[in-house]
Amino acid sequence: MFELFSQQKTLRVLQEKGPNRWDWALLPIVLAIIVAFGFAAMQMSRPFVVGEMLDISLDPTYLPYYLLRTMLRMFTALACSLLFSLAFAAIAVKYKAAERVMIPSLDILQSVPILGFQAIAIVPFIALFSGDLLGVECAAIFAIFTSQAWNMAFSLYQSMRNVPAELNEAARIFRLSGWQRFWRLELPFAMPGLLWNMMMSMSGGWFFLVAAEAISVAGQDIKLPGIGSYIAVAIDAKNGWAIAWAILAMLGGIIVYDQLFFRPLLAWADKFRFEESQGDTAQQSWMLDWLRNSSWFRDWSSAFWRQLSKALSWFKLSYDGSSSRAKMSPHSLVWDKLWNIGLLLLATLVTYRLVVFIHSDVGWREVGHVFVLGMITLLRVMVLIALASLIWVPLSVWIGLRPRYSQRVQALAQFLAAFPVNLMFPVVVFAMLNWNLSPNIWLSPLMVFGTQWYILFNVVSGAAAIPNELRLAADNLGLHGWLKWKRVYLPAIFPSYITGAITASGGSWNASIVAEYVTWGKTTLIADGLGSYIKQMTEAGDFHRIALGVSVMCIFVMLLNRFFWRKLYLFADERGF
Repeated sequence: MFELFSQQKTLRVLQEKGPNRWDWALLPIVLAIIVAFGFAAMQMSRPFVVGEMLDISLDPTYLPYYLLRTMLRMFTALACSLLFSLAFAAIAVKYKAAERVMIPSLDILQSVPILGFQAIAIVPFIALFSGDLLGVECAAIFAIFTSQAWNMAFSLYQSMRNVPAELNEAARIFRLSGWQRFWRLELPFAMPGLLWNMMMSMSGGWFFLVAAEAISVAGQDIKLPGIGSYIAVAIDAKNGWAIAWAILAMLGGIIVYDQLFFRPLLAWADKFRFEESQGDTAQQSWMLDWLRNSSWFRDWSSAFWRQLSKALSWFKLSYDGSSSRAKMSPHSLVWDKLWNIGLLLLATLVTYRLVVFIHSDVGWREVGHVFVLGMITLLRVMVLIALASLIWVPLSVWIGLRPRYSQRVQALAQFLAAFPVNLMFPVVVFAMLNWNLSPNIWLSPLMVFGTQWYILFNVVSGAAAIPNELRLAADNLGLHGWLKWKRVYLPAIFPSYITGAITASGGSWNASIVAEYVTWGKTTLIADGLGSYIKQMTEAGDFHRIALGVSVMCIFVMLLNRFFWRKLYLFADERGF
């Protein structure tokens, strides 16, 4: 893993040769990125007090600056999400006791609306950076982090759980420690899927950008300079031209970071595919070709990976002649039972506090009403996920098996996934009022508009990871049509599909807050459901009913994941998918 690029010349020859034309071509790009992000970082910290108005201009000449500020927040949140995902997946996979707590917790975190995280985080961050805009910036970055991290963590966890048995056996034979297994086996195996989900998480950050950058605290509205705040102001002003300019700016930003960041990483990660022959599935990137031809970058990368590879010697396993298969000791079994008892007591305490809260603050009639609304939203989510799967699974497999097409649609898919549903409100309101359509039916597609792409990205990743040898064997055996799908494609992409469906389902619950309560100017359309209930209670400032709505949403998501999606995972394990 730690050899980033193959070296065709020795380091001594490269140093004697000196800079080449690729070095000089890359130099202005690197300097421009450093200067731009350095300037944006300087603007994040300046004197600020709550109540001060930050003007957001709808003049399109400000959009490059707003785009720069937004992209800095999103990449900062993406870096934090990556670190969180690495730690989360490594702990959850290696420690069963921790897994029993962490995976349900991830289900809860995924279902909590971004507005809930923001309400919790904004006051502590402002208090931590009192009198400085950095506190509000950190709150915005944290909100974007909550829209990115859960998907990446679950993807990495799922990939590490599905490492082939023969590779696990080889790791045991070679006596790799947990630390060495992670860097030598598990992370390289999961790398292609992780990168695809990083792209999806980046797009998910765009989807909730309006909520992240337009913050309400202590009765004050704070709009940080950025594309999200620009969109929020444009919607309030009903300025269609400003929305069009914002869409163009988003598309430009997505194309830039796709070409300079994600596409080179995907092409680089092709080396980690689990097969002997690469076939025609290799990703291409002009930026990666430039980097590989740059003597400066090759020197730097060689030195970097050489230093980092020294970390592999940490936490070695000493061979004592015993079997490499670990056995749980009686002492460990006792601690495992105590841990389970502690979790049961904690669950009992939480249930008791919830019952007291319901009885004293909201009443059981209100709980019944909210659960009925939750069932309505659940029906919408399941129907929409099923329809999205019927459309996107076949198309995603087709794209994943043809990288020349996947690279063409990659930026487009990121743009569609990033498209904030708020920008569709003018069209939706006009159509529904003009044709007298029912909000309960026709607002529903908005829930899955931004989350269906989780299925697309995960299935494309799973299809691209199908070994070329398996595809050639299927062709040699004459498999065609449904038989080929049944025996090859569906088993290969099934775990990836479930990961995408789980995150799409959780994201749809979150998006219901936006989709079931649509506002354009002074016109409001409301559909019955749990999302619109939470939105209305938020506007009314009813904290107890907000907490009730969020709690019920968490319960629905946890039960759905535990008794439906997890069963599909077990089915995949039993069938050897």
